[in-house]
Amino acid sequence: MSLALVGVAAGFFGALFGVGGGIVLVPGLILALAFPQRVAMATSLVAIGFVSLEGVVFYGVHGDLKPGAAALVGFPAAIGALAGTSLQQRLRGRTLSLLFVVVLLVVAIRLLV
Repeated sequence: MSLALVGVAAGFFGALFGVGGGIVLVPGLILALAFPQRVAMATSLVAIGFVSLEGVVFYGVHGDLKPGAAALVGFPAAIGALAGTSLQQRLRGRTLSLLFVVVLLVVAIRLLV
């Protein structure tokens, strides 16, 4: 599988379900392309920037943006990203994988219930 196919899958599911980076790109890069976990996570974050820019333009053209709300969510999210990246650099790869599985399971269970 190529980087482009992983990207198309992430973009498709991102647009369809509001997911993509962590849920599609990271596993796709790890499983299909044998990226190391940290490299996959970093690559996913850069890719999300491109996807986000496209989304901003598309939704902006349709008048669906709320810049104030985006700022109130976005700035704290950026702080959380710094904290998460700092912690991620201190954890073993296996620990990261297990924590990722736990997060996905919790989300899946909450969606089912």
